[in-house]
Amino acid sequence: MLKIHNLCKKFNSEKVLDNINLTIKKTEIIGLAGASGGGKSTLLRCIQGLEIPTSGTVECDGKIGFMFQDFQLFPHMTVLQNIIYSPTLKDREKNYEEKAITMLNKLGIATKASEYPYNLSGGQKQRVALARSLMISPNVLLCDEPTSGLDVNATNDIVNLLKNVQESDITMIIASHNLEFLSKISDRIILLKNGKVAADIDAHKEDAVNQLMTCWDFQQSQ
Repeated sequence: MLKIHNLCKKFNSEKVLDNINLTIKKTEIIGLAGASGGGKSTLLRCIQGLEIPTSGTVECDGKIGFMFQDFQLFPHMTVLQNIIYSPTLKDREKNYEEKAITMLNKLGIATKASEYPYNLSGGQKQRVALARSLMISPNVLLCDEPTSGLDVNATNDIVNLLKNVQESDITMIIASHNLEFLSKISDRIILLKNGKVAADIDAHKEDAVNQLMTCWDFQQSQ
């Protein structure tokens, strides 16, 4: 379970997150919606510990994995080397290649193990980034705009992949301004507006997207 209590984050005098309170249950998929600058990425980074909150707390049971919007793959490393780099740093005596190949097989890109990132499509890079984040066997997976720059088919592939990830008892928080994508994958959709929680809606309801639109005209915010 993940608990966020009275979380605030300022950059200089600008308050990017304003008193965020959330409780997220085990294996829930949370869609984090909002326009650019609304605080989505900052909230993910505070949960991961990449940013230090100005005030408030984040409590998490277990390990946290992070899938970055821009992938952050090492260009001079192969796909396999990218995936095993982080866990190998922590335990140089252990061989992680077998686990990495198994992960690549599950994600359908085992044939790309020896390729370099510049030879991959956007969807393939996203799968590599997902594989890398899963190598640490996280309890919580944070995804920052996982469908950014992807076409409809690649987006649907990511939906299916993340649903399969959830079956491994992983809790996910997925930040995106693509409401259609979030409505397909989420259990709850949380709308951030000006650093505050403007809505927290059950995504399984038929009118979930309309409720979000009522809280805030999302399309006009783009």
